[in-house]
Amino acid sequence: MDIIQMAREMGKAIQKDENYLALMKAKDLIDNDPTLQKQISEFNLKKMSLNQELGKEEKDQSKLASLDREIKEIYNSIIGNENMIAFNQAKQAIDTMMNQVSQILMLSVNGEDPDTELSSCTGSCSSCAGCH
Repeated sequence: MDIIQMAREMGKAIQKDENYLALMKAKDLIDNDPTLQKQISEFNLKKMSLNQELGKEEKDQSKLASLDREIKEIYNSIIGNENMIAFNQAKQAIDTMMNQVSQILMLSVNGEDPDTELSSCTGSCSSCAGCH
């Protein structure tokens, strides 16, 4: 089996993993939550209104403050939605798993033993002091 075929097999295994299945279930819940979808639409409309107001030469500071407050309220409501909380938790789990997969592959490409115990690497080199 060549490397590309193994990657395809890994992709199939990922799609059977409990983390992936939880993410898809959570995504389905948020996609089919009419209250949440309405809030997301309102949030996007308010953001567009804020951007339009910011683009004006003469900005209405009270309108900007009002839009900012409304955006924050809607955002907090979205983030507090139980389906969104479940989605964010599932997304974090799949991101952690994929970071581990990526780390194993990068160690292998760099000549390290693929069975090396993984560190607590987040996968973000911008916050890293170095791999070794």
